[in-house]
Amino acid sequence: MAGPLTMLSHVLKPFRNLVASRPVLATFQVNLRCNSACGYCDLPLNVGRYEMTRAEIQRVFSGLYREGVRFVLVQGGEPLLRRDLPEILEDLSAIGFHLTLITNGTKFTPQIVERLSRLPLAISVSLDTLDRETYRRIRGADQLEQVLEGIRLLRRFSHPKFLTCIVSEANRTEVQAVIRFAREQGFLPVVGAYHWNVGTYGRPDELLMYERSSAAAVFRGLLDDELMPPGYLRKFVEDNASWLSGETLESCDAGRYSVAIDASGNLSPCLAFSSVGNLLESSLNEILDRFDRGAIKICSDNSSCNRLDGRVVGTILRHPIVALRTARSFTLRGPSHESLDR
Repeated sequence: MAGPLTMLSHVLKPFRNLVASRPVLATFQVNLRCNSACGYCDLPLNVGRYEMTRAEIQRVFSGLYREGVRFVLVQGGEPLLRRDLPEILEDLSAIGFHLTLITNGTKFTPQIVERLSRLPLAISVSLDTLDRETYRRIRGADQLEQVLEGIRLLRRFSHPKFLTCIVSEANRTEVQAVIRFAREQGFLPVVGAYHWNVGTYGRPDELLMYERSSAAAVFRGLLDDELMPPGYLRKFVEDNASWLSGETLESCDAGRYSVAIDASGNLSPCLAFSSVGNLLESSLNEILDRFDRGAIKICSDNSSCNRLDGRVVGTILRHPIVALRTARSFTLRGPSHESLDR
C-alpha cells in the first residue's frame, strides 16, 4: 500500500499547499550568465557565481516536489547558455514539474527546438520592440535578428509559447505592434511594466524610465483595442494599468504561493528580496520560517511586479473565471490574430 499512498500524497500535496498558503511555484535561475545587458535588469550576471550541478539541481527539486511545488519557471541569465540545460529540463520533467523556459530567444537552433519539443514544456521569449536600434538600446546588444530567427524556429512548436514585452519609455509607442506580431506568430502575448527600485529588483535607467500616466495609457490601449487574450494575461494588463494609475492591487504571491531560487540554490520570497537560506544546506520549511512576512507585505502593497510568478497563482485562486479563460487561451493559440480573440 505504500506505493499508492505515496502517489496519493503527491497528488494532494499541492492542493494542501494552496489551502495553507505554501509554495506551488518556483522561479529558478538555472544560471547567472547572459549575452544581453538589459537596462532594466539588476540581476548579478556574469560575475562567476557558483551554479549547482545537474545532480544538485535534481536533488533540490526532488525535495521541492515532495513539498508540493509543481510549477517551475526556468530562467537565467540566459538559460540556453548552459550547455546541459536540455538534460536539466528532462530531469525536472521526469520528476513531474510543469515547466516554462524563459529566454531572450537568441540561442535557439533547429536541434535545440526539436529536443525541447519532446518535453511538455512552455517557452517564453522576451521581445520589447521590432526596431533594431531600439532593441539595442533596451537590451544592450544588437541581437534582434537572432531573436526573430528563434521565433521563426518556434513557429511549429506545439506546446504553449509566450512572447513577453516589457513597457518602458523606449518602446511604449511600439507595444501594440509587438503584440500584433506575437499573435501573428502564434504566441500568447504577455505585457508588463518596467519597474525600478522594487526591493533589490529593477535597475533605474533614465532611457527607460517613464511617466506613470504615459505607461498606463499603453496598457489601457491594449485593453480598449482587445489585443490581449482572455484570462490571466488580460488580467495582468488590467493590474498594471490599475497600479500605474495609483490604485492598490491584491496581495502578491511572494513567499506564499511562489518562491525564487538562484543558480547556487539560495532561496528568497522573490527576486526583489535577498536570499535567507540555501536549499543545499537547509530544508524548504526551515527557510520559509526565516522569511520576513512584514517586509513582503509592504513590498506587495506598494508595487505591481512585472513578473508573472509574483501574482498568477493568487489571482487565479481569487478569480476562478480567469482560470477558465486562461485555459481557453492556451487551446486557441495559433498563427492567426483571430485565434486569440475574446
